[in-house]
Amino acid sequence: MTLPLHPPVTLHSLLGNHAGTEALKTGRVFSPLVAFEYADVKVINTQFKAMMRDLKYEFGELAIATYLQGYEYRKPYVLLPVTIMGRNQHHTIFYNADRGRLTPRDLNGRRVGIRAYTQTTGAWVRGVLAEEYDVDLQSITWVTFEDPHLAEYEEPANVRRAATGKALKQMLLDGEIDAAILGDVVEEGPLRHLIPDHAAEGERWARAHGGVPINHMAVIHRSIVESHPDVVREVYRLLRESRAAAALPTGTDDPLRVGVGANRRSLEQMVAYAFQQRLISRCPTADELFADAVRILGAAAE
Repeated sequence: MTLPLHPPVTLHSLLGNHAGTEALKTGRVFSPLVAFEYADVKVINTQFKAMMRDLKYEFGELAIATYLQGYEYRKPYVLLPVTIMGRNQHHTIFYNADRGRLTPRDLNGRRVGIRAYTQTTGAWVRGVLAEEYDVDLQSITWVTFEDPHLAEYEEPANVRRAATGKALKQMLLDGEIDAAILGDVVEEGPLRHLIPDHAAEGERWARAHGGVPINHMAVIHRSIVESHPDVVREVYRLLRESRAAAALPTGTDDPLRVGVGANRRSLEQMVAYAFQQRLISRCPTADELFADAVRILGAAAE
């Protein structure tokens, strides 16, 4: 038996209960090199601001749009080629049928609500609307409710904050906005999916664009990368084994892809969308974003 090079390193971690992380979080996969102190957080995305502004966690998952902004502003986190959460996004935008039929091509010049302009789901949806339905994103007023995760980021001029006390879904029901990106909710009352045949369209789009859109990926603090590269390799091994234990599709239908090659096209598509939407000011390649991880993981990262 090979003895650890150092006592186990405990990582203060932000990791949700996902299919691909279940085996890791329940201890079915484990390591003598690393232990995880998981934050007791019910809604993971509520901690992304703390991760970016306060550098609160040493390891965890992070929304990919937030990571790209953090990369631009030199936040000390290294991206690992592991998707922790992914899903098709066509089903997440709704309109109010009580106010008449609305299609994606009708959105130009309208008001669309979203939790935050920098939200990863919103970035994917806006990209799809522009690419698939010729929507002019600059003509839309984006009504938001939360600040960006990055304090350094300044929102575009067509982003407006909702009045204090307003709620996203209620504004849609009240006719104060024309559409809203609500996430994983179902049609109820007058709420209808804006994109017809959203499930089929989402699957078609994913297969044409390198896979199911990435929501969250694994990141690790640069201090761990520099001081304990063996821990980074072990964390990656654990993530891979935990993902392999999940009964999920493989290939382009896989929402939780592992490896640079498997994530390359989807990641670079998000980079392109983020640049087009003024979330970032330049377009790093996947090889650039994964360079630190590949240097440590070698062929295992492929």
